[in-house]
Amino acid sequence: MTVTLAQAINRALTDAMAEDDRVLVFGEDVGRLGGVFRVTDGLQSRFGEQRCFDTPLAESGIIGTAIGLAIYGYRPVAEMQFDGFTYPAFEQLVSHLAKLRNRSRGTLTLPVTVRIPYGGGIGAGEHHSESPESYWVHTAGLTVVSPGTPDDGYAMVREAIASDDPVIVMEPKRRYWMKADIELPVTAPPAHEALVRREGTDVTIVCYGPMVRTALDAAEAAEEEGWSLEVLDLRSLSPMDTEAIVASVQRTGRAIVVHEAGRSLGLGAEVAARVQEAAFYHLEAPVLRATGFDTPYPPAKLEGYWLPDVDRILDLVERSLAY
Repeated sequence: MTVTLAQAINRALTDAMAEDDRVLVFGEDVGRLGGVFRVTDGLQSRFGEQRCFDTPLAESGIIGTAIGLAIYGYRPVAEMQFDGFTYPAFEQLVSHLAKLRNRSRGTLTLPVTVRIPYGGGIGAGEHHSESPESYWVHTAGLTVVSPGTPDDGYAMVREAIASDDPVIVMEPKRRYWMKADIELPVTAPPAHEALVRREGTDVTIVCYGPMVRTALDAAEAAEEEGWSLEVLDLRSLSPMDTEAIVASVQRTGRAIVVHEAGRSLGLGAEVAARVQEAAFYHLEAPVLRATGFDTPYPPAKLEGYWLPDVDRILDLVERSLAY
C-alpha cells in the first residue's frame, strides 16, 4: 500500500494508543483539528478527549505537563507545533526532562516522546522552518532521531514511545507527503543504527531527515557525470552511529555532510570531527559540508537559495574529487 510519512506516523500513534492506555497525545491543535499537518487526525475521535487533547499555546506548559504525567506512570507524546516554537520550552527540555533520571539516581524514568515538525521547504518563514537539532543533540539525556522515510516514521515513533527515556523525534515537515509502498505495521532496524540508502564507491554523503531524499536525488544525478555516491542516512542524531560513518568513509575515501541547519556548530561539524579522528588515513580529501547559512531563516522567496539542494551537493562532490 502507498503510505505517506504523515500517515505512517499517525498509524504509529494509533497503534501505540490502542496497545497501551497510558499513551497520551497532546499539543496545540492536535485534537479536534488533527494537527496543523493532520498527523494526529482521527486520534481524538477514536480515543476520546482524555487521551488526545488540545493544550493552551504554552510550550513550556506542554513539556512540564508531559514530565508530570510521566512521573505518574503515563507515556505522554507531546507535539511542538513547529520547530521554532520549541524555544519557550527550552528550560523544561534541557533542565528537567533531560536530567531528572540522572538527578534522581535512576529512581525516576521519563518515557516522554516529543514530536517536533522541523526544517524548511514549505514557504513558511522563520519560527516555522528552523532546524534546532543541535540544541537537543548537545543535551545529555535526550535521544534525538529523525526519520527520512515513511517506514522509519512508523518504526521510530513506536520505538520512541516504548523507551523509558525521553526521545525527541524530529519530523521533516517538507517530507510529510513523501510516499512509499509499505505494509503497516512495519519493522525497521533499531533507530540508533545508520543505514546505507544507496551504495557507492566515490564519495559518502552523510545526511538525515529532510536531506535523505535530496541526497538520493543528487546520487542519481551524479551518475550522469560518472560519479558513484554512497548515501548514508544517520537516522539517529544522538546517539550517532560513528561506526557506520567510519566504515562508509573507509570504503569511499571522501565525505560530504548535508543538513538544513546553519553551518557553524551544526551536526556536520561533529560528523567531520569523528571522521577525522577515526578515519584520517583513509581520507583522500577534507570532509565538506552542504548546509544552510549562518543567518536567520529567510523569507519564502529566498528559501530555495538558502536550503542545500542537488546542485550544491554536486558542486561539493566535484570539489572533493578534485583533490
